[in-house]
Amino acid sequence: MTRDRLEILAKKLMFEMNDLEYETLEREFEIILKQMDLIDGIKDIDNVVPMTYPFDLELDDSYLRDDISNNEICFDDMKINVKDYENEKIKVPKVVG
Repeated sequence: MTRDRLEILAKKLMFEMNDLEYETLEREFEIILKQMDLIDGIKDIDNVVPMTYPFDLELDDSYLRDDISNNEICFDDMKINVKDYENEKIKVPKVVG
């Protein structure tokens, strides 16, 4: 990953990074890419079934209760904790421009 590419991505993500952060990120990407090359070099890697959990699990969830929502609060009770609202909808600050 080149510095130019990292700067483009940082700008798109609205990150402000200094030179040290770019250098650190470049080194980390070098390590990741080397590891990917090592993995790619493993014989018959395409025939391996991906592991989602290291142990075989037989889940018996019969002991769990049904997930039933029964503790709802009405909007009038909830709006006490809300800074701004309109038509029973909470207004929040804009996060991304």
